[in-house]
Amino acid sequence: QVQLVESGGGLVQAGGSLRLSCAASGSIFSINGMGWYRQAPGNQRELVAHITNGGRTNYADSVKGRFIISRDNAKNTVYLQMNSLKPEDTAVYYCAADTPYGRPWGQGTQVTVSS
Repeated sequence: QVQLVESGGGLVQAGGSLRLSCAASGSIFSINGMGWYRQAPGNQRELVAHITNGGRTNYADSVKGRFIISRDNAKNTVYLQMNSLKPEDTAVYYCAADTPYGRPWGQGTQVTVSS
């Protein structure tokens, strides 16, 4: 099993920055890739950014040029650097792992961007 713990959320003004962290533990050898997702009230959960074990990344169009996903394999941690934040980025952010056995999720961290 893989366990994921997110941190780094909070309240920030529009135009500000936050960095989210997702620490993985357990059967990390089974992880093929990691992703950050978000869910705003009344909306479906959506993919924000994804990174493969090989370092390939992809982003939602709404965050391209503002968010950066990265990983530190030595720390088993994935980061999401969020810059130029907008009120529409307000959501609960979740990290998830891609494994052959399913997609475990973290508990989520709230990001609130005030205008």
